[in-house]
Amino acid sequence: MELECLTELPHAHVDRPRKRARLGWDVSIAPTIGVLCGQEVGGVTSLASVGAPSDHTYYTMHAKGVARIASPPWREDDKDGHYMFGLGENLTSRYKIYSKMGEGTFGQVLECWDRESKEMVAIKIVRGIKKYWDAALIEIDVLQQLAKHQASSGLCVQIRNWFDYRNHICIVFEKLGPSLYDFLRKNGYRPFPIDLVREIGRQLLESVAFMHDLRLIHTDLKPENILVVSQEHVNVSDHKFPSHNMRLPKSSAVKVIDFGSTTYDSRDHNYIVSTRHYRAPEVILGLGWSYPCDVWSLGCILVELCSGEALFQTHENLEHLAMMERVLGPIPRHMMKRADRHAEKYFRRTRLNWPEGASSRESINAVHKMLRLQNLVMKHVDRSAGDLIDLLQGMFKYEPAERLTAHEALRHPFFRNNNRRME
Repeated sequence: MELECLTELPHAHVDRPRKRARLGWDVSIAPTIGVLCGQEVGGVTSLASVGAPSDHTYYTMHAKGVARIASPPWREDDKDGHYMFGLGENLTSRYKIYSKMGEGTFGQVLECWDRESKEMVAIKIVRGIKKYWDAALIEIDVLQQLAKHQASSGLCVQIRNWFDYRNHICIVFEKLGPSLYDFLRKNGYRPFPIDLVREIGRQLLESVAFMHDLRLIHTDLKPENILVVSQEHVNVSDHKFPSHNMRLPKSSAVKVIDFGSTTYDSRDHNYIVSTRHYRAPEVILGLGWSYPCDVWSLGCILVELCSGEALFQTHENLEHLAMMERVLGPIPRHMMKRADRHAEKYFRRTRLNWPEGASSRESINAVHKMLRLQNLVMKHVDRSAGDLIDLLQGMFKYEPAERLTAHEALRHPFFRNNNRRME
């Protein structure tokens, strides 16, 4: 489905304080009301709307007949278009609501019992607003493409089915564990062990390489959108602070979620994408973007896992670019010269207008305190620091054409002899 020409996607670019708890599930969607009729769509069960209910009972087709199950009372959505529900209620005859897992700009994620498959699932119930409807259909299309080409144990979250219920699109997913951001937050933003970072990094690059082979660009990779597969965790001693325990996933297996901003490579890419801290320089400069923007985001994630905190903690474009120069060196002049009319104000005489253009003394101090990439990695990593620095330098090339691809990054020595997944 074609995405309308937007200057910015609905939720991918929202700036938020870095250490505020953020949700792992981010997407968008919306409307129509109806009785549900099961059908197969691209190998994934879909429930399509076929008409409005005449009373407070709904029906679902089964092979042996029609099952009649009491529905929850009809309620108006809240003022923001969120579906109003009660724990223990049904969501169609197939799903029973057990708990609320999260909420975001897209809507809500509920933990539900699937009566048919006899398992817990996660269901996104999207706000009943038109702009989210379009993004939901795009995400469903992407999820079905991913499901078609990957095994059930793939590195991207699995869609179970989707349906339209009481003016809301609902997308059913396999239930996964917490996000990487959840672990960082609960550990007081302390670094992950380097071996765990290596295993997670390898999987993320494999998932992104898989998507890029399908000509898909995720555009919103961040710790909130990477979930561990297992619900189980272990407590281990922090090697730098032995008296403090860290909560880490029992298994290193992870999956990428949130494909609401994912786009095909053939589309026009001049609008703003990515959550601020993980946004590539070509996006800020208005130079257009493609697959390399995902690799930049992954570089930011690897640094965050190693250091415990987001690499670029900023909410302003000029400050963001100044931080990049502080960590990575000067932005190439040819990229400055090609910057679009919105970004050209950040430069003076082929150099970044910093600190002259800074918004405050605090902003100047924040940039000044940042370390060079090599020093930052060596501050937190004892083993494999040299290989990791070299890998990150390749993932952080300013010029997108010079940046490592996901496939190239996977062949880097940092991942050599570490092909077995930690369990």
